[in-house]
Amino acid sequence: MIEDSRKILYSKGKNDECMTPVEAVIPLLEFLEPFKNRTIWCPFDRDDSNFVKILRDNGFDVINTHISYGQDFYEYEPLFWDVIVSNPPFTNKRKIFERCMKLGKPFALLMTNVWLNDAAPWIVLGEDMQLLAFTDRINFLDENGYRMGKPTFASSYYCYKLLPKQICVRNLKGGNK
Repeated sequence: MIEDSRKILYSKGKNDECMTPVEAVIPLLEFLEPFKNRTIWCPFDRDDSNFVKILRDNGFDVINTHISYGQDFYEYEPLFWDVIVSNPPFTNKRKIFERCMKLGKPFALLMTNVWLNDAAPWIVLGEDMQLLAFTDRINFLDENGYRMGKPTFASSYYCYKLLPKQICVRNLKGGNK
């Protein structure tokens, strides 16, 4: 990869290290049940990630990787895995989703709904796009685990081959809507 393109690919945006709170991971569990005996790859998650902790606590086999561990999502892939679940950096989201689609396996990636105003998700995911949307905005955590305050945008899981229908809506406090 050309050095200048690495700078662009890995430029750090303001929202690139927003941690996902527990209440935004729990709604995924019902949709991940079919993967209970399979391996979930969390490619943007350190050991303290709520994805990693909650999925493992609920009996899922999880492999977590992170750029800070020297595992570059664009160049690294575990030998065996079945589904991707994570909250990727919001910077360079199109490249992340293009790679996921190229890998061809189910995924659920938490992303801002503002991205729906762009042509990119419709081009990259097309008719295969599924959304797990929420009735509330997610109050993300900073790197120290503190609430960042309600964001000005809503977020959803952009999914592929995971949900029973194209759009599912859940309440962050539990339950369907």
